[in-house]
Amino acid sequence: MSRTVSRILFLLRDGDFLTRERARLWAGGFLVAFAAAILFLALTAHGLNDYKGRPLGTDFSSFYAAGTFALDGVPSAAFDPARQHEQERASFGEDTPYYAWAYPPVFLLVAAPLATLPYVPALLVWQLATLALYLAAMVWLWRRTTRDAAATDRIVLLAALAFPAVFVNLTHGQNGFLTAALFAAALAALDKRPILAGLFFGLVAYKPQFGLLIPLVLAATGRWRSFAAAAVTSLALAALTTLLFGAGIWHDFFLALHVGQTSILDHDAVGYDKMQSVFAAIRLWGGAIDLAYAAQAVTTLGVAAALVVLWRSPASMECKGAGLCVGALLATPFCLDYDMMLLAPAIALLAADGRARGFLPYEKSVLAALWLFPIAARGVAGATHIPLGLIAMALGFALVVRRGLANQSHLATA
Repeated sequence: MSRTVSRILFLLRDGDFLTRERARLWAGGFLVAFAAAILFLALTAHGLNDYKGRPLGTDFSSFYAAGTFALDGVPSAAFDPARQHEQERASFGEDTPYYAWAYPPVFLLVAAPLATLPYVPALLVWQLATLALYLAAMVWLWRRTTRDAAATDRIVLLAALAFPAVFVNLTHGQNGFLTAALFAAALAALDKRPILAGLFFGLVAYKPQFGLLIPLVLAATGRWRSFAAAAVTSLALAALTTLLFGAGIWHDFFLALHVGQTSILDHDAVGYDKMQSVFAAIRLWGGAIDLAYAAQAVTTLGVAAALVVLWRSPASMECKGAGLCVGALLATPFCLDYDMMLLAPAIALLAADGRARGFLPYEKSVLAALWLFPIAARGVAGATHIPLGLIAMALGFALVVRRGLANQSHLATA
């Protein structure tokens, strides 16, 4: 037994199993499987509902309902759970479960135009457009970080498209593609086009729990043009939202935010198995709410401190960018499996840095886990109470910090 364990640890340490050809075969296999699953959902649908009676694109139904409220001149209704649920049941049937609208009012700037289309075309436009943005941003980021980009564009596209979080995001009609695209584009532009990078960072205001650490690292490294551009972009979005939907919508949003925190975080309305955070793990294990919040606060502060040290160090921008992406996920209590799309730019950056400077022990294995685990995170947590996604992200962040602070000469010979 001990010899078997030693062999496994040795295999994981070197990561020699992760060859280019195996990566291509696994990615291709996943892509075919995901395409077949999506085709199955399409062929077994009944009108706007899938074979289980859920709206196609599940969570997108909340985007669409909120958008219709905005078009009807009552945007604040999206923040009323009873009215939101009533709108969803009117569109998808009386048995439709409640899909919450848990976004700031600025996201109505996207939801309202989508609601001008019939539901299925709106879903397709949303998913295909944001998927295209994600893929384009990933290629741009890769080309900014590697010298032989042209030779590897195809496998990068394949790995990015077959990333299991893509399938999770597609089946939920969620916005993970947009979040990953904004981070990837911002990091690609940061050194040479800081104002453009700040614009991309500012657009993350639509999902503010993942933007918490952005101003921190920008300020800590004196990137004031990016900081200012991000602030101006966020303020401009808020001003446009207020102009279109009225100042009262912010009052309704903050009231709904408190209700949402109580129901989603405190009372498990979404399901702690779906959430990949320290807070959710503590609650999944039966821990008290106060303990969960305290553990999450310690994690957030620890991640923030580590990022400041990392970003102020001579570490490569690849390490810094990867740390920001993974850290953004770890720093919030409200992180679901489809949000793990944000791991895509982190994996690409770490792979580029490893190719350039050599991989440290266990890094290839952790990269493989970060790529693979989003598809199993929810199921494993539900069946075993093991937060697989959180474990992978925590290991990934620790290895990013280790790589970033390691001596460069050591990396070159690792």
